[in-house]
Amino acid sequence: MAAPTVVLLPVWGAGHLMSMLDAGKRLLTRGGRALSLTVLVMRAPTEQLAADLDAHIRREEASGLDVRFVRLPAVQPPTHFHGIEEFISRLVQLHAPHVRAAISSLASPVAAVVMDFFCTALLDVTRELAVPAYVYFTASAGMLAFFLRLPSLHEEVTVQFEEMEGAVDVPGLPPVPPSSLPVPVMDKNHPNYTWFMYHGRRFAEADGIIVNTAAELEQSVLAAIADGRCTPGVRAPTVYPIGPVISFSPPPTNTEHPHECVRWLDTQPAASVVLLCFGSQGFSAAPQAHEIAHGLERSGHRFLWVLRGPPAPGERHPSDANLSELLPDGFLERTKGRGLVWPTKAPQKEILAHAAVGGFVTHGGWNSVLESLWFGVPMAPWPLYAEQHLNAFTLVAYVGVAVAMKVDRKRNNFVEASELERAVKELMGGGEEGRKAREKAMEMRDACRNAVEEGGSSYSSLRRLSEKICKVDKNL
Repeated sequence: MAAPTVVLLPVWGAGHLMSMLDAGKRLLTRGGRALSLTVLVMRAPTEQLAADLDAHIRREEASGLDVRFVRLPAVQPPTHFHGIEEFISRLVQLHAPHVRAAISSLASPVAAVVMDFFCTALLDVTRELAVPAYVYFTASAGMLAFFLRLPSLHEEVTVQFEEMEGAVDVPGLPPVPPSSLPVPVMDKNHPNYTWFMYHGRRFAEADGIIVNTAAELEQSVLAAIADGRCTPGVRAPTVYPIGPVISFSPPPTNTEHPHECVRWLDTQPAASVVLLCFGSQGFSAAPQAHEIAHGLERSGHRFLWVLRGPPAPGERHPSDANLSELLPDGFLERTKGRGLVWPTKAPQKEILAHAAVGGFVTHGGWNSVLESLWFGVPMAPWPLYAEQHLNAFTLVAYVGVAVAMKVDRKRNNFVEASELERAVKELMGGGEEGRKAREKAMEMRDACRNAVEEGGSSYSSLRRLSEKICKVDKNL
């Protein structure tokens, strides 16, 4: 009889897909008995995303692990929508009949379905098929607590969040300023907000929620979720913190030709360089690029700045930067030797791993945060979209691994040169806030690495999950 399979149901974004695949592969290797993975693949909505997705799948298929990819039939994407969270949620919902058909037709018995947190509409399918279902949450436990708390918050706070007096109560976190809430909930009349409420309600229906965090990073938040303080009147979901789940590519076979950014770092002193990198969607138009340039120049610190330009007309993704258009005259000459501006994608993990890097100005996407902590690099968060404003708050006020930077949300998250200069000096220099962030980042580096080792908190949590899935599969 075929080995039971765990069905993964990711969305197409690399940050979601790769993290879920790596979590699934850990489940295969830690399980008490033979399991396989079956990945149901929804077609990505743009040509660029579809090409990226195909490349990821080809790499995985060549890895030799017991992972099968099943491409679902294409659906017609929604044409009228108001935001990305609404678009993804509705597009996933349209796949319900195809997901039902794909799971029903698998030759292997299905031990469990693990779905991305945007896929909660498909809990109806797993219930109908009587298959255990788990939600894979690619963001922080703090963000999960907020999601779970949102339905009751909605009843308690009758005005828009930015109009409320005082702070927002998210159990396990310090009081959260309304200005630090995720972008999709800032307008309660927006469909994105409605979908966040929908997902927050449905999480509790799953057999468990798998979170890409470590207990040591967010202990009080995980305790608050387990105690039911985030879900009054509803059964508290079982949470499995199994992180950090970080995708490490195999090292390049030709080590004589490292990436140009890495070669440049080889010439810099230890912990002397601040990295600025803003994720796959982050870019700067000329006015903001000028402020960054002036701030970096005046800070006096060494820097590696990954600068992307605005999307080309008709495109959704950042373009490679035209440095002569985006940078002030003479900037590159004046900072030659102590600064490198890199105008296209860069190998962020390899850069963070380098001994020359001592700080990270980041958009604060959760995968980037975990990579930074894995290498013990303190941060100055510059949130841009999604849940990054909440991440920025928790990294500074709760985890203590970052220095605060003032970001003007009303001006599209604009940062003045003087503020960037101050934050870089604090992060890299002698201030008390920076010193504490550096110490805490190193402490969390050790905690993250210990968590995933045998006997660590995340290793044990993954084993509990595996045992629960295998126990169900014995009854198949």
